[in-house]
Amino acid sequence: MPVNLLGIGTALPSHRLSQTESAAMAQRLSASNGAQATLLRRLQRRSGVAFRHSVLLADADGTLPDRLPFYTDANPTTAERMARFAVEAGPLALMASSAALAAAAVDPAAITHLVTVCCTGFQAPGFDLELIQGLPLDPNVARTQVGFMGCHGALNGLRVAHAFAQADAGARVLLCALELCSLHQQLGWHPERVVANALFADGAAATVLAAADPPAAGAESGAGAGAWPEQGPLPVFPLWQLLASGSTVLPDSADAMAWTIGDHGFEMGLSPRVPALIAARLAPWLDGWLAAWGLDRAAIGSWALHPGGPRLLEAVRDCLDLPASAIEPSTAVLRECGNMSSATVLFILDRLQRAGAPLPCVALAFGPGLCVEAALLG
Repeated sequence: MPVNLLGIGTALPSHRLSQTESAAMAQRLSASNGAQATLLRRLQRRSGVAFRHSVLLADADGTLPDRLPFYTDANPTTAERMARFAVEAGPLALMASSAALAAAAVDPAAITHLVTVCCTGFQAPGFDLELIQGLPLDPNVARTQVGFMGCHGALNGLRVAHAFAQADAGARVLLCALELCSLHQQLGWHPERVVANALFADGAAATVLAAADPPAAGAESGAGAGAWPEQGPLPVFPLWQLLASGSTVLPDSADAMAWTIGDHGFEMGLSPRVPALIAARLAPWLDGWLAAWGLDRAAIGSWALHPGGPRLLEAVRDCLDLPASAIEPSTAVLRECGNMSSATVLFILDRLQRAGAPLPCVALAFGPGLCVEAALLG
């Protein structure tokens, strides 16, 4: 049974870094020499990121060290980074969730399930409690936290929300994905970490989901249970709907991407092999998954591709034989906001929905494992 996406809301911290400022910050954090500084500037240009927002930035009229006091004196410990997460997470999650509820025209008191997604901070009670108190939600709301799943976490959250909405026709599910990646900037010179420092940013996104009305009598397709209709035009829905989810672990790729907790923040391991691994193995799995729903790549009207970086987007585009226009919504979000980990795919879906993008839509994201998560929307 499909589930309606009633509304999407997004939120960004009020201050941001330009690419030039980001390169200067990276040079200071890495204590790079002349040759490394040149490489850092090249990495920033190739990142595809023009601006990144951060909860750590002070007023824009200060110099860069003054704007980023969190990293000025010493390498913050994980405890210090989590203390800052506890301060900053709730307000940004509230902004995104309030926007989603407004877009959905749903009273906060009507929310029956709350799903929160995050891989950049741990606290208990968490920002889910701040959402309950701040929106406010019914204190009896059923809470579920999807934690530490990386950039595809929002798609895992959508799967959970879909299950709740299917199980109860009266359910109203609020999903909020929040990531404060700038809390985990890594000091020193390490090739994989300086790349991550150039890409990741802060942001939050939320959506409200509810079970779709059942089809009218006689409207069911002859296709198998859960399958897309085999004959005739694609169905027209008044709202975007979440129809199906898919997941796979790519073989022999566990060392290609990792997200671990160290003494000085969470550390990203990002192998340069990731684009090649995805390029070699994504298409066969995706074709099989789409075929189970009576679809092929040619039938997909739009794509919400998580922008892990320009090389990754280009690898997905090329291996799926997509036109350049198919990745433009993703490159635009990467350019304007950076990689906000799990929240990013909801920013892209919001952009596509507002633009009236053609359906069906496939959302894809990648994370440690190396795992692929997919969602089919119609």
